Amino acid sequence: MGDMSGAQFTVWVFGDAHVGNDIRSGRVSLADALRQSEQGGEHGAPPFEWDIAIDIGDMCGSQGLPEDDEGREVVRQFGALENHRREAVYSVCGNHDRSGLKEPPAWWWRKWVDPLGEHTAFSGVDPARRPFPVSGTWERYSFRAGNLLFLMMSDINEPSQTIGRGDLGGNPGGVVSGETFRWWRDMVEANRDSIIISVHHYMLKDTTVASGEWEGMDRDENGNWRGGYHGFKAQGTPMGASYLYWVDSRPDTRAFERYLEDHPGSVALWLGGHTHAHPDATDGGKTHIETKWGTHFVNCGALTRYHTNVRHPNPPKSRLFTFTQGSDEVRVRCYMHTDDFLPQGWYDGAERRVRVGRVFER
Repeated sequence: MGDMSGAQFTVWVFGDAHVGNDIRSGRVSLADALRQSEQGGEHGAPPFEWDIAIDIGDMCGSQGLPEDDEGREVVRQFGALENHRREAVYSVCGNHDRSGLKEPPAWWWRKWVDPLGEHTAFSGVDPARRPFPVSGTWERYSFRAGNLLFLMMSDINEPSQTIGRGDLGGNPGGVVSGETFRWWRDMVEANRDSIIISVHHYMLKDTTVASGEWEGMDRDENGNWRGGYHGFKAQGTPMGASYLYWVDSRPDTRAFERYLEDHPGSVALWLGGHTHAHPDATDGGKTHIETKWGTHFVNCGALTRYHTNVRHPNPPKSRLFTFTQGSDEVRVRCYMHTDDFLPQGWYDGAERRVRVGRVFER
C-alpha cells in the first residue's frame, strides 16, 4: 500500500505525449516531463513532488496504427524516472493508442503501457509494485488512495464502425462500451462516501475548452469544414471529435452527462485531455477548468509540442492536484514544460482552487 502519512497527497496528471510524433522532431516529450518533475527544467523551472501520476492517454503519435517500435520508445522514455517507480503512473488508453478494427483490442497499449501488469516482459510494469493496487480490466479499472476513488476508463474502437482507427487517423471522438458506462454508474452509486475522480481520455460534451459539437473543427475561407484541434475525417464523426461521443454503440447519447445532471455532486472531478490548447484558450466560451453538475472538469493535456494544428498552438503542459488532509479544497496548478509561448515552470494564471464536497482523508 502506498505511503499516505503526509498532510498532503499530490496527483500529477499528464497525457497526450504522442511520443513517436515528437521524437521525429527531436523531442522526447514523455522523458522530458518525467525528468523535469524530479530534477527541474533546463530553463529554470523547479522540480515538484508527486505521489502518483495519472496518464490520460495518447502515448502513440501515429496517424497510422501503433507499432512495436514506438512501444519500445515509450518504455525507454519511462526509464527517465529515478525517484519514482514506473508503477506509480496509472494510465488509460487514448484514441491514438487504439489498435486497428481488425486487430485484438488495444493490443499495442496493453502490451507496452499495460495498466494491469499483464505483459511485464515488454512494459516493465510489475503489478505487485503498484503503490495502490488496481481492480478491474484494461478497459475499466479502479484504485483507492485514502478516500479518493479513481475510476479509470479507456477509449476503445467503436464496434459498429467498419472504417476507423488508422484509416481515419486517430479517428476521434471518444468511445466507451455499455459495460463500462454501467460499471462507472454502479461504482459511483456504491461509493457515495468517497471523493470520486473519473478519468477518461476525452472530456464530456460542453464542459471544457472546445468540447462542444463541431468545436474540434475549423472552417476554411469558403465555409467548408476542415481540421482544427482534431483532424477532419468526413467518414468519421467530426461533429463529435472533441468529446466522449459514443456510449454503448449509440452516438451522442450524453449518457454520462445525463447521469451527472440527475445526480449533481456525485463525482468530484473528471480528468481528461485530447484537445491540445493554449492554457488561456476559451474556444466555445469554455476554459480548461469548468464546473458543471457539481463536478469539476479539468482538461490536463498535452505534453506534445508537435502533434498539433499550427492554427491552434499548444504549449506542452500538465496539471498537479494537491489534496490536504482534513480539507475539501484541492489546489490545481499548471506546469509548462517548455518555454514556448509562456515561461517554463508554474503558470500562475491557470491556477485554481476547487472544493470537492467532502474532506480528504488519508
